[in-house]
Amino acid sequence: MENETLFQNQTRGNWTEPTIQYKVVSIFLVSIICGAGIVGNVMVILVVLTTKHMRTPTNCYLVSLAVADLMVLTAAGLPNITESLFGFWVYGYAGCLLITYLQYLGINASSCSITAFTIERYIAICHPIKAQFLCTLSRAKRIIVAVWALTSLYCVMWFYLSDLTEDVYDNVSLVTCAYKVSRTYYLPVYFTDFSVFYVVPLLLATVLYGLIARILFLSPLPADPKGSSRKWDKEASFKNSSCSTKATSRKQVTKMLAVVVVLFALLWMPYRTLVVVNSFLDQAYLDTWFLLFCRLCIYLNSAVNPVIYNAMSQKFRAAFRKLCRCGPPRSEKPAAHSAALTYSVIKDMSNGESPDHFATEMDELAMATDELLPGRKRLSFGDRCAPGEAVLSSV
Repeated sequence: MENETLFQNQTRGNWTEPTIQYKVVSIFLVSIICGAGIVGNVMVILVVLTTKHMRTPTNCYLVSLAVADLMVLTAAGLPNITESLFGFWVYGYAGCLLITYLQYLGINASSCSITAFTIERYIAICHPIKAQFLCTLSRAKRIIVAVWALTSLYCVMWFYLSDLTEDVYDNVSLVTCAYKVSRTYYLPVYFTDFSVFYVVPLLLATVLYGLIARILFLSPLPADPKGSSRKWDKEASFKNSSCSTKATSRKQVTKMLAVVVVLFALLWMPYRTLVVVNSFLDQAYLDTWFLLFCRLCIYLNSAVNPVIYNAMSQKFRAAFRKLCRCGPPRSEKPAAHSAALTYSVIKDMSNGESPDHFATEMDELAMATDELLPGRKRLSFGDRCAPGEAVLSSV
């Protein structure tokens, strides 16, 4: 009686053990992708939490995405390795419920995190006045808490839909972690997930990034003033240069986030398509190698984001190097000379960023100067500067 309540028996034909080639390829690729992804996402979390100028609203959403990706890699990737090794479920009944719950929680939370930073970028760039009080660090933290709370409650149903199943073959019986009800009953759940956590976020991202691109890439740059005094020309040139740097920084961040969204769409497409197609087939298509391909795409989606940040963001690249202590050591030699440079700081209400971004943009400007002109002088915005002044010191 105990086995009858714990297991659902299904009689099938002869069971064929996966080939040695499949086991080797599966274990090798899953281990490499999941291992690299776990290390990369942990680094993303660490650099944002330990580096003050990295604590921006956008990066908070990226931390939420990294946590969700870690959940997918550990709850989905690691059990895949044991399944390839042993051919059956080894984590017991409680492990079946918990791992299934964590898988869907990570998947849905990652989709919501992507939607959140897409909306944040749209408000910051297309509605800069509202961004001053909407795109703040405290609001981002509250949104992230709400996202995780709602997705956690939504995924509770998987505790009731998951169960251990005993697959009875002619030559062997195997225990697997599957679903309590037949395929026709959990199809509405799958289609809800497909719509809410895949189709809707992609449609919203397509519209919003189209509007963002119109602002960032199609809006004409302000023309240089003519017929003004030499002093005014210098001040205007400095201001235009600062605005150009901030515009370049916003474009860089937007491109990076757009790449994250595009890869999310492409790498989730094989699995989502397979689920939709199998919903209309009497006999589900479950080719072993194609299932492995779908799983690898999902794991790669959760592992590739830190690589994108490192490749497309100067701030993340510098923070990663500092965390690994593989960057060039900073010189402690005192400055040879210094001179005072007076300028006025005016909050640009059209910069598309919240007040939390101001220090970050100054660091971005200094970082770009270090990369383009190594060993040259740069602006240092220290606490010792008087209001409205900065010190031009050699590094």
